[in-house]
Amino acid sequence: MQRRRLGHHWRLLPTLCVGLAAVLAAGPAASATHRPGTPAPAGHDQARHQGAPVDLSRATAADLAVRLQALLGQHSMLAADLMRSRIRGDDNFVQAADAALGENTDAMTDLIGRLFGAATAKKFAPMWSEHVVELVAYAAAVADQDAAALAHAREELIEYEEELADFFAGASQGRLSSAAARGAVLMHVNHLTMQADAYAARDYATADRLYRESYQHTYDLGLTLALALLPARDRATLREPIWRLRSQLGKLLAEHAVLVQDVTRAAVTNTPDFDAAAAMINGNTRDLAAAIDTLFGAPVAKRFQALWAPHVEQLVAYAGATAAGQPARQQQARAALQEFERGLAALLAPAIGGRMTPAGLSAALHEHDLLLLRHADAYAAKDYRGAHNIADQTYEHMFELARRLADGFGAEVAARLPRGGPDTGRGGLADVVENR
Repeated sequence: MQRRRLGHHWRLLPTLCVGLAAVLAAGPAASATHRPGTPAPAGHDQARHQGAPVDLSRATAADLAVRLQALLGQHSMLAADLMRSRIRGDDNFVQAADAALGENTDAMTDLIGRLFGAATAKKFAPMWSEHVVELVAYAAAVADQDAAALAHAREELIEYEEELADFFAGASQGRLSSAAARGAVLMHVNHLTMQADAYAARDYATADRLYRESYQHTYDLGLTLALALLPARDRATLREPIWRLRSQLGKLLAEHAVLVQDVTRAAVTNTPDFDAAAAMINGNTRDLAAAIDTLFGAPVAKRFQALWAPHVEQLVAYAGATAAGQPARQQQARAALQEFERGLAALLAPAIGGRMTPAGLSAALHEHDLLLLRHADAYAAKDYRGAHNIADQTYEHMFELARRLADGFGAEVAARLPRGGPDTGRGGLADVVENR
């Protein structure tokens, strides 16, 4: 099959510029031992994080709430990727995706234990693990066109989702009803199973729309659960402007990173879902544009547009060149990215009040790009485990970046963000919990 030409797709996505938030004030990439949504060690802004594990016992309630959102959102995307790879029959990717999802499950269990104790975590772990097993079983049944196995997987999923919902409702001590919890968890399952159905039917536009909806819903569910499960003295923090901005930026930036990786994978393998993957990035970019517009106004967002769109195009061009074994084109893409890094750094440095120099911003932008290029290299080499490790680092980096951005922008800017975030919703059930 002739490889598609990559460049022209991205000229159709003019709003890609505002992914700029993914690199504003970005520091070196987080270590793989730093789990999503947790604070970086002291001094991280001044030097490269050398891999020291984060002491979660020192994390605040706000840190744990972001961590809960991050892990739930990551679970949604990893589960969807695993289901899709099973439908494609890509066994090597299935193994790597399964390992990544297992690490996410371990992190979720650890978090539940820290919040509610070892006994509660011990009860949670098997329910959550079986939930993952049945999602994969569902995808296998779809791939095999096995109606009986599909019906059984649906039945098992419903059973485990009811158990999970009742578990969360019970832990909330009445702040979250079983009915509301079941509705939220069932929506999560429906998103994942319906995106698998659409993917198997090669309706990639629908599959990818549901992919994004699943991430957004599950991420926002983390806030609902945090409001339900945390003590009253801690819940007030989650209503403060800085925390809300940190949460919303983390949501959008982490999704941005995942979707860039998704479209570069499609470019590497020349799969028919490339156009739909591009459309997903465009949707995320519109949400980022809404955030930038809300915080700083339309003129600021427009100033970044001319720099950001070619940046994404070069990332995709690099992935295609890597898959085609064309080092000259790879080097051209790298050179173009370096030019972008210097140009955007020079533009942004005055806007952030001198808190980072142009050189420091350029280095941060380079680190961001480097992670994405390393992911493309690993995926093209079929080192799927390595690619997942790099993707995990990038995902984590976005939450550290969101913290730094929110703190850097300050409470006055953060207060401009609507209570639910621009065009992003607020988790659906969050108000239900807050008002109980």
